[in-house]
Amino acid sequence: MRTTSAFLAALCAWIPTAGDAQDRRAFFGEQHVHTAYSLDAYIGGARLTPSDAYLFAKGGEVEVNGVKFKLRRPLDWAAVTDHAEYLGEMYSTLVEGAPGYNQELIQQLRGLTSIEERERWFLEYVVKSNRGGNPQHPPFYAGIETEKSGWKVVMEAAAKHYKPGEFTTIPAFEWSGAPKGGNLHRNVFFRDTNVPDKVMSYIDIGREDGLWAWMAGLEKRGMKVLAIPHNSNASKGMMFADVDGAGKPIDRAYAETRSHFEPLVEMMQIKGNSEVHRTFWPTDEFADFENADSIQDYSGRAFSKGNFVRDGVIKGLAVEQALGVNPFKYGFVGGTDTHNGTPSNTAEDNFMAGSHGAADGTAERRMTSEVGGWIKGKDLTPGALTGVWADANTREGIWDGMHRKEPFATSGTRITARFFGGWDYDAAIVKKPGMAKAAYAGGVPMGGDLKSAPEGKSPKFIVSAMKDPDGANLDRIQIIKGWVDKSGKTHEKIYDVVWSGDRQPGADGKLPPVGNTVDEKKATFANSIGAAELSHVWTDPDFDPSLRALYYARVLEIPTPRWSTYDAARYGVKAPAGVQVSIQERAWTSPIWFTP
Repeated sequence: MRTTSAFLAALCAWIPTAGDAQDRRAFFGEQHVHTAYSLDAYIGGARLTPSDAYLFAKGGEVEVNGVKFKLRRPLDWAAVTDHAEYLGEMYSTLVEGAPGYNQELIQQLRGLTSIEERERWFLEYVVKSNRGGNPQHPPFYAGIETEKSGWKVVMEAAAKHYKPGEFTTIPAFEWSGAPKGGNLHRNVFFRDTNVPDKVMSYIDIGREDGLWAWMAGLEKRGMKVLAIPHNSNASKGMMFADVDGAGKPIDRAYAETRSHFEPLVEMMQIKGNSEVHRTFWPTDEFADFENADSIQDYSGRAFSKGNFVRDGVIKGLAVEQALGVNPFKYGFVGGTDTHNGTPSNTAEDNFMAGSHGAADGTAERRMTSEVGGWIKGKDLTPGALTGVWADANTREGIWDGMHRKEPFATSGTRITARFFGGWDYDAAIVKKPGMAKAAYAGGVPMGGDLKSAPEGKSPKFIVSAMKDPDGANLDRIQIIKGWVDKSGKTHEKIYDVVWSGDRQPGADGKLPPVGNTVDEKKATFANSIGAAELSHVWTDPDFDPSLRALYYARVLEIPTPRWSTYDAARYGVKAPAGVQVSIQERAWTSPIWFTP
């Protein structure tokens, strides 16, 4: 563990000016947020607009559920992703004089007071249609021009708050497909302001392959666009399925299209962690993390191993072996999906306003109530963050970093993680000045591909992480390896590659826990254990050059109080049985793939 001065010097070395690849900087931001222009958010009580959301992301103070608060540290970038579904209806609701503003049901909507009234109204006029097989606009829809006007509001907010080099706004929206109640939602991002005058909703396009076809049409018109699926944990096994939207086995054309338009997948958000679940990964000692079990209580969303990202990306190797293309070749991002208009309010001790308006707007409701149709309050999290290694804090810089799969996800803290793969890295590279330059020159960064192993060599991976400067120390860095054998069967293994302190693996190969300094009653912890930074060059000891494989790094912090522990200490409410007192926050790098 380095001294504080050495840590600060190293941190400064990690924040260079924009330039060549080695000068890329990690910019932290939000890729999933809803405002009052999303009908479900408005139903919950959201009244912040897209412009308000960007103001909050830049460090401005807002009021939600009667609580005034702000981010302790502004974000570098953000994307407002209001639902395309009912965007026009919300324009009619919010803008006086808009077509439909005085329609009877819209007047009724504006007059609803209690959360119970609003949820009943939402169920009657929206949910019954949207989660069916043939979603339709509600009876208060005032026409396509309102959809265009709502999208224009989103774009105007993005234009107002964009300051290249200081704060980046990314034009975006959410397509919220939910066939049979299974979550197939995608957030769609544009590289610049060359965008269509109307965005497509689940009402317009019923399945994800239709969304890609629309995106292909945009590309022909010169637009640059990508999509990011989220909440695979609630997808009813459809997110990484063997069949397409028509129920036919996926083929090479499907795989190529998906791979082209979807470079990333959301690893975690307010409605849980989608990496793994303890039920299906019992030997992964860190799989019991924000599992969001109560999602299974709604809409028949029973968990299966195929719902989760690790299984999906490893499965992609087997599909590639069979078809020649990997449809699930995903890098990793994180977000919140907050429906309060408060992007990346991810600190566990700053969750005072919750995530979904009045549904979880008080400590008591977070402990005892639910976010209607989705999840019990106790299983919510404040959400996750995305760090993108980018050439500059601009739309082009952030979008390009996302497109080449060079982001990493965190569970909400600002851990900074790097991951490189190559064949000839020297073990001392992590201790030398200019590590990034040598790493890029000698291999590939996260999101990259290694091919055709040199005879007799195994891949070497640089893993390096620094703690959140305002947060907890680091416990360890692991590398998760997945591979497919010649018969098409998938496998995986977890390696502890570098850790804090002088711990040594036991006879069972397991590294002892780092310890736990959390004081439950005071909701505090101490950085008396762990390390400020960790780095290592690791060589795969089990490498088979004939087999497809992927690798990603998982960085773990020491235990810290969960939001429910902070709520209990702050407000005197009691956490329900089974809720964890402490958690180990983490980061996930995008994978590196090996192809024989």
